Amino acid sequence: MNSNRFKGLALLVLAVSQLIMALDYTIIFVAMPSLGEELGFSANHLQWVVSAYSLAFGGFLLIGGRLSDMMGRRRMFMIAMALFGLGSLLGGFAESQLMLIIARGVQGLGGALLSPATLSLIMSNFEEGSERNRAMGVWASMGGVGMSLGLLLGGVLTSYIGWEATFFVNVPIAVATVLLAPLVLKESKVAAGRRHFDVAGTVSVTAGMLLVVYYLIQSPVSGWLTASTLPFILTGAALLLAFVAIEKRSKGPLIRFRMFRNRNLTGAALIAFLFSASFGTLYYFLTLYTQNVLQYSAIQSGFTFLPLTLSAFLGARLINVALAKAGVAGTIAAGMALGGIGFLLLTQLSATGNAWGVIPGTIIIGLGQALVFTTMFIAGSTGVDPSEQGVSSAVINTGQQIGGAIGLAVIMAILSASLGSDATLETMSPSELNSSIHTAFIVTAVVTLIGIIVSLAVLKRGKKDAAQTAEQKVIASH
Repeated sequence: MNSNRFKGLALLVLAVSQLIMALDYTIIFVAMPSLGEELGFSANHLQWVVSAYSLAFGGFLLIGGRLSDMMGRRRMFMIAMALFGLGSLLGGFAESQLMLIIARGVQGLGGALLSPATLSLIMSNFEEGSERNRAMGVWASMGGVGMSLGLLLGGVLTSYIGWEATFFVNVPIAVATVLLAPLVLKESKVAAGRRHFDVAGTVSVTAGMLLVVYYLIQSPVSGWLTASTLPFILTGAALLLAFVAIEKRSKGPLIRFRMFRNRNLTGAALIAFLFSASFGTLYYFLTLYTQNVLQYSAIQSGFTFLPLTLSAFLGARLINVALAKAGVAGTIAAGMALGGIGFLLLTQLSATGNAWGVIPGTIIIGLGQALVFTTMFIAGSTGVDPSEQGVSSAVINTGQQIGGAIGLAVIMAILSASLGSDATLETMSPSELNSSIHTAFIVTAVVTLIGIIVSLAVLKRGKKDAAQTAEQKVIASH
């Protein structure tokens, strides 16, 4: 097998893994009404079909990153994909609420272990510079494609086969990637002499993250300062503070805080947070608009996301050109600016309009999404020791997960403050709901503006620094 074909298949395996993780994020939204009715979920319990996945994914990311560095990125990729496939299989066969929620948790755990390993494998299987940037462009574009495709595929599978098919569709993909991985992916891991497992740090950060993520999930439902939620954030914060103290004394820390002296990693984590708080909430509110305002079916709603998918593909092809012309900071700032313009265009959506009104805004957002999502991971890997690539990608992914949860929570809190005491998004008239969706898009546009400022202030480097950093020279020079 020649090296080009080897790398092509390697990229296919890594891109497909990103595709099914993104697809799984949105495919479940369309299936939830059907599975909720069949398994007898109450409205409050049904949210845990989504929340179980988010909780496990957000809680186990850092340990997933460290394990991939220690055990080997390819080995962890295969274990994680097998877990993801097992969770999907259990979900398809679930006959009770508890079994389905457990299955979603297993899928989330698989995703938490899979995501850092996948990104680290791109770093180790593709050369620095244009080859790696191109690979990351393809990998990242699969995220946007998967989210859009999930809404369409979820509608088709649920309508014509049943909600179970939205789980079963992952199983053959998982099996195929596990079988291909040892053939096409090169293994990479930390040298044996550097392996130390930080048990106290692992327990404190995982438990702390689980409690914080649980608080973010549950507070919009139960209240931010109630007795049923406040203990979780206080305990979680205490555990995370304990984690910081433990890491400073550990001989083999889970994460070395000196990593955050790297402005690119710190900036990338902040950008990931802001990206998810803005671009990441689009799917929720645009689905509300198409299904609850325009009264589209799930399949029709899914089709309205196709222009976004196509523009994300195009944006991925522009990555190398953008990096050569504007560098990392400029590319992210441009992507955030495009997102802001797109969100402002979406504030013009009419309650009596149609899908054509969505297209201009989503095309611009798709281009911006590709530029930001791909480049923030390129930035986060710049200047990071090869032995810490898994942890660095986990840090960025954690920023992304927390950003999505907090972004949606803040927007919902702003909308709740502007609504009457008894009003909810589900019970509002189409025109009132349309107005609230406009407010949401204004908030996301403001978040993209903050993203522009952060990218230029934190990621921007002086000429002297750029000249001293080989990776920066490759990316920023022409």
